[in-house]
Amino acid sequence: MNAIYWFRNDLRLIDQPSLNRACALADAVAPVFIHPVDSHTAWGFERIGPHRKHARRAAVLALKRQLIESGSDLFEYSGDPCDTLIRLAHTWHIQTIFCEEIAAPEEQRQIERLRLAGLTVVTTWHSSLLDIEDLPFEMKHLPLVFTDFRKAVENAKMKVRSPENFVRYTTPLPAEVTHPQLAMAECQPLDSWDTRTSIPYFQEPEFAGTAFGLKHIQQYFDRKLAHDYKSTRNQLTGIDYSTKFSVWLASGAVSARGIFEKLQEFEHDHGANDGSYWIWFELLWRDYFRFLHQRFGTQLYRRSGLRGTGQARPGGAVIKTSAQFEKFERWCQGNSGEAFVDAGMRELRQTGYLSNRMRQVTASYLVYALGLDWRAGAAWFESQLIDYDVYSNQGNWLYLAGCGTDPRGGRAMRPDKQALEHDRLETYRKKWGTL
Repeated sequence: MNAIYWFRNDLRLIDQPSLNRACALADAVAPVFIHPVDSHTAWGFERIGPHRKHARRAAVLALKRQLIESGSDLFEYSGDPCDTLIRLAHTWHIQTIFCEEIAAPEEQRQIERLRLAGLTVVTTWHSSLLDIEDLPFEMKHLPLVFTDFRKAVENAKMKVRSPENFVRYTTPLPAEVTHPQLAMAECQPLDSWDTRTSIPYFQEPEFAGTAFGLKHIQQYFDRKLAHDYKSTRNQLTGIDYSTKFSVWLASGAVSARGIFEKLQEFEHDHGANDGSYWIWFELLWRDYFRFLHQRFGTQLYRRSGLRGTGQARPGGAVIKTSAQFEKFERWCQGNSGEAFVDAGMRELRQTGYLSNRMRQVTASYLVYALGLDWRAGAAWFESQLIDYDVYSNQGNWLYLAGCGTDPRGGRAMRPDKQALEHDRLETYRKKWGTL
């Protein structure tokens, strides 16, 4: 059997259960990545902005190099994923496609469409730290409060499965894969990357790939920064205040299990404390948002989220009027008139990154101060963030807007109070020119 392996958000060869499965079952495998065509959101901006596009290209370039070094290649195309895969399957006389399982609605519809076209699609869930089969409850009984989920996992003393070995790519390419593919330019350093960024790696052509990600993770633990993580994680700017692991987790260049293995090694060698525990805590949050998608699916994409249409305050007003569009645009551009919020929005737009604290502050301002639809804000973050993750982005916006599983019904934050707590010397606001 010949097969296509469709890389989605799993751009790595280390701890790659889905690709390992394809190589074990198929006689020949053609690795494929499909760059989506440029498109716009319902609010008029690009769905994938320049910073996120650059990071994705860097991760794909690194993957392609790894595959070539392993004796294979990566075949890149641009277009609608389903149209492209159906055409390739027909041209290459291939019936079976292997890929990662993604529990978000758009990605689920893609799989359905491929199957309706008569193709066999074999999916494997492998983006979470914890394996679904190991959870101490059925998915339909997933706790609706994160703290309950965490306690259930910790009380059950769940073990994280070890990462799978590096894919020694000995599976040949199908003989039919001979026609020219789309020529993709190498990822060059950005001409004008902002030196104020907290991710100062844009000059590295493969910064978002596996090798650079593993190097970053190793230096983080070697410098014992994990011990300070809980006390520094709410800082606003700089390289070391947070792990930045999300950049490589987002594209799948590294796996959560791989990071956890490094965390365990660190705690074994240097001891555990609240800081190192909090990295586990954040990885559990990441899993929780994934499992919420497994349980609720498309419900998470309604304006009312999990609250139900008959319940109060469904997360901001739908943006319809010119005045609402103007307020939203000013928020996006960092010109709302609220200095602390504007500093965060300028950092996001100019660098593609934003601290966790500022993500919460800026999102809260959109929903509660401006009274605008949380889905528009989630779409803007999707467009801009180099560490965009469909599960975490949707889950965090729902949570903050009071449309998810937050038992307190949302997170309304006062920008002046947040600025006093986290930017008392006005350094951050001055850095981004809002004071």
